[in-house]
Order: sequence, then structure tokens, then C-alpha cells
Amino acid sequence: MALTTRRRALTTLGAALAGAVALPATDAFAGEHQHRPRPLWRAHAHNDYEHPRPLLDALDHRFGSVEADIFLVGDQLLIGHTADDLDPTRTLESLYLAPLAARVKANRGSVYRGHRAPLQLLIDIKTEGSSTYLELDRQLRRHKHLFTTYTHGRVLPGPVTAVISGDRAARAPMEAQTVRRAFYDGRLADLGSAAPASFISLISDNWTLNFTWQGVGAFPDAERQKLRGIVRAAHGRGQKVRFWATPDLAGPARDALWGELLAAGVDYLNTDDLAGLEAFLDAHRSA
Repeated sequence: MALTTRRRALTTLGAALAGAVALPATDAFAGEHQHRPRPLWRAHAHNDYEHPRPLLDALDHRFGSVEADIFLVGDQLLIGHTADDLDPTRTLESLYLAPLAARVKANRGSVYRGHRAPLQLLIDIKTEGSSTYLELDRQLRRHKHLFTTYTHGRVLPGPVTAVISGDRAARAPMEAQTVRRAFYDGRLADLGSAAPASFISLISDNWTLNFTWQGVGAFPDAERQKLRGIVRAAHGRGQKVRFWATPDLAGPARDALWGELLAAGVDYLNTDDLAGLEAFLDAHRSA
């Protein structure tokens, strides 16, 4: 009887010790998860492939959107800014599609673990749009569980949303598809057109062609109202908004313009300066 009682006491003590050991580790993990910096969904890495570690540098800075320029060479989609930059080892598959697929698998179905919103992959077509898109579509289909998909009138969310920009000849084969794993990057001329957000998910345009203000002095009220009207119209149709060619030299002018974009509800802030935009958005977290 004494032996049985002793065994029970040892078992109880062992359980208590196991609990004491397990609790700090569990608490530490929970705390790490709770304090992990949130993704910066409004941060767009312009010409992302020019950074030392394409895609990975942007993800380390928690960006919500990255941009890759593609050229069709044979049956390969090569990454670069101009034809002179191309390297046969730097493909869309090797720099973006395969790493994203591996990361999503490791993170249990999302690019950023614990955050279900999709990363935007903006793919800028630099060669003839129709033929390049058809090859791109073939490559996207190899990763069928990775991408947000339009299928017979429905949009099925995925870990990554591919948006096609660049040569406008890509539009025709895209519109003809009843199932596709990419969406179209419209221009301001497309705002309010018959094309729905299930096709044109993003409205992008050149800031300097639509606004005179470059962040110095006061933002003209007429231009502020124009900007907010654009965002209001796009959001009313379920579309997001981005401007390129905004000032990108660190300083008060860039901060002022970024501040106006945030205040207007622009969805993506365009930059080559990953650390600069990360710091700005962290400082304006409530915006």
C-alpha cells in the first residue's frame, strides 16, 4: 500500500514537472507569435528583382506586393529590366514561383504564417503580350494551389494573387479564359469600364501624368480631391489602386506624398527603398 501511494506521488510530481517545463516554452512561442511584426500589405516592391535577393528581401521587409518583369525567350520566362539584363538562370520559376510555393507549404498555406491575405505578385510583361501570357499561364498552372483563381464567374482566394501588367496585348487571351490564375492591371482609363474587379483587380497609373504635386509645399486641394475620387471609385468596384513614378528619394517630399497616399486610401505605395517604406509604414501604423 505504501509502495502504491509512493508511485502515485511520483507520477503526480512527474506530471507537475512536465507541466512546469512545457509551460514556459508554450508561453514563449505564443508571445513570439503575438509580437511577430504584421505584414505591410500596402508596401509594393517596384522592380523587386533588382534587389540582392529577389522576393526574399521584400518578404524580410514584410512587403505585401512584389513586381517582376518578364521576357519570353523560347519557352522560358526570364527576369530583367531590359533585354540586355537577361540571364538564363534568372527565371520567373526560379526566382518567384518555386520559392513562393516552398514558403507557402512551410507556412501551412500562406506566404506570411498566420496571415491569410494573399501576397500580390505583379508580373510586368516586356515582350509581346499575347504569346508571353500564354506561356505564363502554362507556368502558373503548374502551381495550381498557389494562386487566387477565377473560375467560371467565381474568384477562389489563394496565397498569392498574380496580376498581369505591361504589354496590353495580354488582355485578349486573358478575357477569353473561363478559368485563369491571374488578373489584369488596368489603367485610369479603365476605371468605371464594364470590366469587373474579377478581371481588373488593380488600377495602376503614372503619378506624374495625372498629378503635378511632387511632395513639396501644399498638396493642391483640387489634386487631393481628384486622388480621393479615384480611390473612392475604384474601391466602390472592389478594385485596388497603385501609382508608379512617385518620388522615391528619402526625405520630406517623399514622406509628404506617401502620407497623402495613405490618407486617400491608396492600396499600394510604390518603392525601390524597402527599408525606407517599411520604416515609414511602421511609423504610420494607424493609417
